[in-house]
Amino acid sequence: MSTPQLPVVVGVDGSEPSLRAVDWAADEAVLRGVELRVVYASLWERYEGTALATDLGKPSEAVLAQDVVDSAARRAHARHPDLKATPVVLPEEPEYALVHEGRQASALVVGSRGRSGLAERLLGSVSLSVAAHADCPVIVLRGSHDKQAVPGTHGRVLLGVGEDGAESPAVRFAVAEARRRGVPLEAVRAWRCPAHESTDHPLMAGEPARLHEERAVAALEGALHDLPADADVHRRTIEGHARKVLTDLSHDADLLVVGAKRREGHLGLQLGRVAHAVLHHSACPVAVVPRWVQT
Repeated sequence: MSTPQLPVVVGVDGSEPSLRAVDWAADEAVLRGVELRVVYASLWERYEGTALATDLGKPSEAVLAQDVVDSAARRAHARHPDLKATPVVLPEEPEYALVHEGRQASALVVGSRGRSGLAERLLGSVSLSVAAHADCPVIVLRGSHDKQAVPGTHGRVLLGVGEDGAESPAVRFAVAEARRRGVPLEAVRAWRCPAHESTDHPLMAGEPARLHEERAVAALEGALHDLPADADVHRRTIEGHARKVLTDLSHDADLLVVGAKRREGHLGLQLGRVAHAVLHHSACPVAVVPRWVQT
């Protein structure tokens, strides 16, 4: 008997960003051939304010639960009539509810902010917390994206290659996402030459930089070593801080994939500096893929 495939989960709160996240999540569920779960946490308004999406037009507390998820599920169904979209209302804190849902999900999709009325470039606290604690990949809809998973505007998935090596869940996720969309994957490894290693001697000029670049090339090849032979992957090493390199490249990508280490028993945000930075500054949606490590 085959194992049931895990659904895609999208968090909604009635805001415009969360309804646009429904569009992306619906596309993602169709790409994966799975159910979509539309989740509303009834205590969300404590964190994100009171301004509802203009197309709902029903601000009363009685509407905030069922009407929000029903409207979002109808939106997903209108976009993909054959998609099973299940509305779910949970009387819990939003961060806890979505992280808990993520334990039985193939991916979590959230908007970049909620109903606080803040500028869309700012990342909401719920989105940040979910990306930092979920057990499954979390896609945060950052930037001026086209609000859909496919077809993308730029026709490529961008992967930031870190220190995880060939067993990286982020690498596997990025390859699979590019395959589903039928687009190439651009795998990027950033590198830097520390200032204390530079030299003014003309015969040594560029030598430390060359060694660091060679290490970056080796790390990139190691991370991509086990990819299928027919995978359409473009490899790049770029000098600079990883967070800036990836943020700059995100302007020409439809999805940026980064990894994040998780350690059992550790409290606080478990993202790392690169993932944290791109979540705040990326020009395209960001997928944060967790990797559990021994403490």
